[in-house]
Amino acid sequence: MSLATVTADPIRPASRAHANPNRSVEGFFRELAPDWHSQWAWDHYEPTILNLARQFGLRRVCEIGGGRDPLFTAEQAAGHGIDLIVNDIDAGELALTPAGLKTARFDIAGDLSEPDIARGGYDLMVSRMVFEHVEDVERAWTNIHALLAPGGVALAFFPTLWAPVFALNHLLPEKASRAIVHALFPLRRDGGGDPKFPAHYDWCRGSRATLAPMLNRAGFTDIHIQRFWGHGYFDRMPGLKQIDHGFNALAAKIGWDFVTTYAYVVVRKDRG
Repeated sequence: MSLATVTADPIRPASRAHANPNRSVEGFFRELAPDWHSQWAWDHYEPTILNLARQFGLRRVCEIGGGRDPLFTAEQAAGHGIDLIVNDIDAGELALTPAGLKTARFDIAGDLSEPDIARGGYDLMVSRMVFEHVEDVERAWTNIHALLAPGGVALAFFPTLWAPVFALNHLLPEKASRAIVHALFPLRRDGGGDPKFPAHYDWCRGSRATLAPMLNRAGFTDIHIQRFWGHGYFDRMPGLKQIDHGFNALAAKIGWDFVTTYAYVVVRKDRG
C-alpha cells in the first residue's frame, strides 16, 4: 500500500467499488506499517485520512476543530472526492474557515442539541491536536459514535501523557506553559495564526489497555491505537536533542506506552 499513490490519486466515486468494508482498522494499520517516530504521524496524517476514505468507502468527512486551518480547501476536497464539513465550537474560528467549505458549529463533548448536529451523518470524523483541549473526552467519543454512520470511522491525532514535554505543559500554570511554547515556536502561536488553547489531556494516552475500555463504553469494538514517540521541541537544542532522541528510540523499541508523545486513536462504528 503506497501512501505516495494515495496522495497523487484522488478518491473518485468509482473508487468506492474497490473499498473493503469488511476489514478492520487494526488490519488497515498493520498493512500501513507506520514508523515509530512522531514525524511520520505529522507527515502522513492527510494521506492516512485519504487512504482510510478509500479503503472503507468513506465520503462525508467532518473535521473536528478544523476552524481556521482545515485539512483541505474546497477545491482540494472536491478533487479527492470527499464532502468536507469543518466543525468548531468557536464561531470566530469558523468565520476564518476558507471560502467554499461547509461548516458546522457544535461542541463535540456537548449534548448534541445544536442545530448543526447531524446524527449518523458522517462517514469519517477526524481531528488533529484537538482532544488534548477537550475536558470530557469519553463523552466526545460517545458523541462521535452517535454522529458516525454505520461503518463510519473516526481518527483523533493528539499528544499524550506522560511524555516529559507534555507532562510539563500539563503540570505548569497556563501562563508559564504558554510562555515556553511562544519561546520555542514564536511564529506559530497567536500572532502567527496558531493560538494556544488550555490543555487538559483527558484520556490522552498511548496505551490500548488504558483506552480500549473507555472506547468500548463509547460504543466501539473495532479499535486501533497507533503509538508514536519523539518530537521536535528540542530541535534547536544540540545535545539535549540527541539525548531525547535516544530516550524515545529506546522507549519505542521496548514499546513503553507510558512515554509515548503522540497517538492516532482510530475507531470504527459497527455496520449494524
